[in-house]
Amino acid sequence: MKLQHFKMKESGLNRFFGPLEAKIMDILWDGREHENELSIKDVQQKLETDKQVNFNTVMTVMNRLVEKGFLEKRAAGRTSLFQPVQSKHDFMNNQSKELTHELMEEFGPLAVSHMLDELEDVDPVLLEKLEEKINLLKKGK
Repeated sequence: MKLQHFKMKESGLNRFFGPLEAKIMDILWDGREHENELSIKDVQQKLETDKQVNFNTVMTVMNRLVEKGFLEKRAAGRTSLFQPVQSKHDFMNNQSKELTHELMEEFGPLAVSHMLDELEDVDPVLLEKLEEKINLLKKGK
């Protein structure tokens, strides 16, 4: 699933989603880690630890996230249960991969150069992984 907009000036999930969408996704990802599907009411109650949020607003946002392909919805009697289509880790991995691809398509070597410039205090393990990948690329694998 490809997002249409990436917000540079935001942070975390707000780079990919609106503020309420991001909070809802985080709540559902937390539920997914515990193998729970959540209802709109469940999500609304968890959101209300910050401030009161209207049930209909939560329902609308969650249904839009279903339409966008980020959530799955199933009926359980009169209640709808929701869960993310993919884990948060997989989502972030896929978005990172897509962003990197777009940067390479648009800026090529400049993007790589700027990424390397950002590695001032690089984790030695990351540096070793980068070296291994570069060596594999040099060997044509």
